[in-house]
Amino acid sequence: MTVRTPKKAKIVVAMSGGIDSSVVAALLRKQGYNCVGVYMQFWFDGKSNAASAENKCCSRESMLRAQKIAARLGMQVCVLDVSKKFKERVVDYFIDSHKKIITPNPCVMCNKTIKFGALLDFAKSMGADYVATGHYVKVIKKGNKYELHAGKDKDKDQSYFLYKLDQDQLKHVIFPLGNYTKDQVRRLAQKLGVKEVKKIRESQGVCFFPEKDHTPFLKRYLTKRDLKKGPIKTVDGEAIGEHEGLALYTIGQRKGIGIGGTRDPWYVAGLDAKNNTLIVGKNKDTFTQEMKIKNLSFSSGGMPQKPIKVKAKIRHRFPVKSAVLEIKKGTGYLRFAQKQRAITPGQSVVFYEGSKVLGGGEIV
Repeated sequence: MTVRTPKKAKIVVAMSGGIDSSVVAALLRKQGYNCVGVYMQFWFDGKSNAASAENKCCSRESMLRAQKIAARLGMQVCVLDVSKKFKERVVDYFIDSHKKIITPNPCVMCNKTIKFGALLDFAKSMGADYVATGHYVKVIKKGNKYELHAGKDKDKDQSYFLYKLDQDQLKHVIFPLGNYTKDQVRRLAQKLGVKEVKKIRESQGVCFFPEKDHTPFLKRYLTKRDLKKGPIKTVDGEAIGEHEGLALYTIGQRKGIGIGGTRDPWYVAGLDAKNNTLIVGKNKDTFTQEMKIKNLSFSSGGMPQKPIKVKAKIRHRFPVKSAVLEIKKGTGYLRFAQKQRAITPGQSVVFYEGSKVLGGGEIV
C-alpha cells in the first residue's frame, strides 16, 4: 500500500518490536518517508509474583528488537515513558470500574488517551506531521471529514477499539495495514527483510498483568471492602452459594463461579450491587435485546437526531448485528433485532454503516 501523504512529511512510527509495527516502519521507509520510531514504555504490575513482571506489550526484549529493526531501516528510535499516564488513564480506570461492579474495556481507553493521545502529543512536539501504527483499520477522507473504517482483514480488524478517536486525531494518523490481511503482512515482513519478528507470538489478553484472567490482578489491588462476600442466587431467587466479591465477575461468565454438582452449567446473569448478590442462570438467561448507552462518541459527524438503523458490535470478537439506535438527551437507547448474549455494563458498543464506524459508547 502506498501512503498518500506529502513525501516531505515527518512520520512518527509507533514501534513495539512486533510484526505489525515493524512492517509499517519498513513500508514507510521503502516509500521514502522521513520516519522516527517511538517505543512506548507502559506501566507493569510490580505486585505480581510472575517470573517476569514486564508489560506484555513492552518487554525489554521487544524494545531491543524494535531498536535493532529501526537501526537497520536507518531510523532513529526514541523510548517514550508513558507509564505514569498509563497507570492513571488505563489501569486506575480498570480498577475503579470493577469497584463500581462494571466490566471496563482498557484497550479502548489506551488507544484514546495513550496511543493516540500521549503519543500524538509527543509527535507534534517533535514537529511530526503524522503518527503511523500497525492497527488493521482505515481512515478515509470525505470532503473535509475523516472517517474511520474497518480493516480488510475481518479477523484482525481493530476499529472497535478506536471508535473514540476524534477528527483531530484521525487527521494526523496513518494506518498502512488497513488494506492488508495478516497473512499478507507476514509475507511482507520476509520480503522487506524484517526477519526478527518471524517467530514472535502475539500477546493475548490485557497487557499490564501477566495472567490470562483478571481475577488475580484484582485481588492484588482491591481491598477487602471491595471484595465483600455475598450470596449467589438463581434467577428464580434460590440461594445456592457464596461469591468472593462482585467485582470479580462479569455478565455471561461461566468459569470460576464456584458452583458445581449440576448437570447444566451456571452462568452469571446479573450483578445486584445494591444487595451484594450474584445472580446466576442458564445460558438462555444471559440473553437480552435492549441497552442504554452513555459517553457517546461520533467521530465523523454529529449525534443522530432521529432513530436510525445500524449494525452494532458489543465486543471485539462479536459479529455486528442489526439494531435501531435512538438518542434522547445525550443517552443512547439501542434495540437489537434479536436478543444478544451477555450485554455487559462497562463494555463498549460500536455502531457501523457498512465498514464505516459511525460511533459508539459505553453500555450502562
